[in-house]
Amino acid sequence: MPELFTVEALLAATGGRAETLAAKSIGSISIDSRELGEDALFVAIKGDRFDGHDFVEAAFKNGAVAALVCKGGAGDGRILVPDALEGLRDLARAARQRSRGVVVGVTGSVGKTTTKEAIRVVLSAAGRTHASIKSFNNHWGVPLMLAGMPENADFGVFEMGMSAAGEITPLTQLVRPHIAVITTIAPAHLGAFDSIDGIAAAKAEIFAGVEPGGTAVLNIDHEQAHLLTAAANAFGVRIVTYGFAPGADWHVGRLETTGDGSVAEIHHDGAIHSLLLNVPGRHMVANAVAAMAVAKIAGVEPDVALTALAGFGAQPGRGQKLLLGPSDKPLLLVDESYNANTASMTAALDVFGSQKASNGRKVLVLGDMLELGTESGKLHASLAAAVNASGADRVYLVGTHMAALAEALGGGRVVAHTQTAVEMADILVNDLAYGDAVMVKGSKGVGLAGIVDKIRNRFA
Repeated sequence: MPELFTVEALLAATGGRAETLAAKSIGSISIDSRELGEDALFVAIKGDRFDGHDFVEAAFKNGAVAALVCKGGAGDGRILVPDALEGLRDLARAARQRSRGVVVGVTGSVGKTTTKEAIRVVLSAAGRTHASIKSFNNHWGVPLMLAGMPENADFGVFEMGMSAAGEITPLTQLVRPHIAVITTIAPAHLGAFDSIDGIAAAKAEIFAGVEPGGTAVLNIDHEQAHLLTAAANAFGVRIVTYGFAPGADWHVGRLETTGDGSVAEIHHDGAIHSLLLNVPGRHMVANAVAAMAVAKIAGVEPDVALTALAGFGAQPGRGQKLLLGPSDKPLLLVDESYNANTASMTAALDVFGSQKASNGRKVLVLGDMLELGTESGKLHASLAAAVNASGADRVYLVGTHMAALAEALGGGRVVAHTQTAVEMADILVNDLAYGDAVMVKGSKGVGLAGIVDKIRNRFA
């Protein structure tokens, strides 16, 4: 594996002390002793449930060549620093300082991981691209991803998340993006805010770290768009807009979407581009157009972006479609189990409405949307129209908050309603059959991924 940091550079960046360290360099960085790359540095951060220092020995047994620690001494391959998490941030700062690539930051209430992936796919077609994996977008995930950026990367793409005000500011000041993308604003984490406008203000913190001369790429298909443009202007950041709304710099015109894909006309700067995606949905088109806008700003021509996006697909837990069982009568599983709020629920239900069951029934499994505060009941009930419009034959609900949706749907519409995903799993899989189409969607904390796994195991 190529060298990421020499030990000399690592010690200089962190101010760490090492007494017996055989390694001369590291090739990767990890905070998980079970998942280590080649020539890995293990960083022993203390989390809410675990202390990484308890796993240092396991990390060495699994192949780590060094460990960044803040207790236990500086011997036996350990590098002692005052604070391991701050040491990781120091490495992130060092990686960003030496980089000559174009750096992109992505946030938003809905679609940030999928948009990040679309940007990664497009930029990878034009140069060496380093990007956040999974949803590593918090106070430890962002520095971990940034610290792992190779010096020769042409592009870096980093996702930034938050659950409260003030959390994005230190992340964006670490990443220092040249391009900052905000996908949309929706009532996610509403329990921590007085209003959706407060969420918009928290997302707009990303502009605090934008490099001089940088650009904001903003979706304008939501009511808080004017707040984001005002915030970008206040930070002196150039604005490029995208969306279905008239006047967007990257405007989505004619759109045709089916259960299998989307075709859209994208208008920009007097030209019309034909965007083909092998995933359906207006929201997926919007995510792809954000990637087109970022690519153009980064110096990548639209034709390169369009070709790359033609092979782009939905991610696990975020709309990934799986055909299970016999080819003549498969069960279609749409996995939306990773996250949910009213915007993403409505978008997913709209896409499911265009989906056909090959030879069976359309089945919905919906779990609680978490962290919605006092508006939770109202927001869950508001999904009733979208559920009915989806054409679902059978509806299963999981979680206490879904009681409001059950009431809004009316008697007889809900086949089963359980408090936990574990209770629902057997009920559901025993009712499914080959030929059915089933979509599973809810907040990650509800645990619907377990239901997805059970469906896959039963019908694969």
